[in-house]
Amino acid sequence: MLLREWRAGSKEALDQLMPLVYEQLRKIAARCLASERPGHTLRATALVNEAYLRLAGAEPEFNDRVHFFAVAAKLLRQILVDHARTQNRQKRGAGVHNLTLDESIVVASAQPGLVELDDALQRLAVNDRRKSEVVELIYFGGLTYDETAAALGISQATVHRELRMAKAWLYTELAS
Repeated sequence: MLLREWRAGSKEALDQLMPLVYEQLRKIAARCLASERPGHTLRATALVNEAYLRLAGAEPEFNDRVHFFAVAAKLLRQILVDHARTQNRQKRGAGVHNLTLDESIVVASAQPGLVELDDALQRLAVNDRRKSEVVELIYFGGLTYDETAAALGISQATVHRELRMAKAWLYTELAS
């Protein structure tokens, strides 16, 4: 109901809607940030606030609750990746630090970060858009298999199969 009113142009509907979905968005944001490095400068509340500002300024085209959270998942991912890219740019230009051979081996064997995951998801999307969307909706959006199936118009079994194949592809891609 509130999504339809917002889509019809009611800013009051957005003001009523956000408190209802805020906690869910915060949980999704916290889950997204849980896999980040310790001392990450972006917090779940700041992430949700940024998403709120972008959603409030957007033209609402949401069909239902699942579609809203699917769009929010894409937005949260975009904000996280933009933040990671900014941090990486600042680090690169902040002064050169020479590494010993042992240090460079440790750095090279580090786990891939969010930027690398995003790049891999973009490559996956070129090859198979649906697999990329399944990963995004489940991991960045916090949607269940049922909600993901509804958002993409596929069966729950297909979601499970696509996710399994996408995870294998991403593992191979990020390991190389």
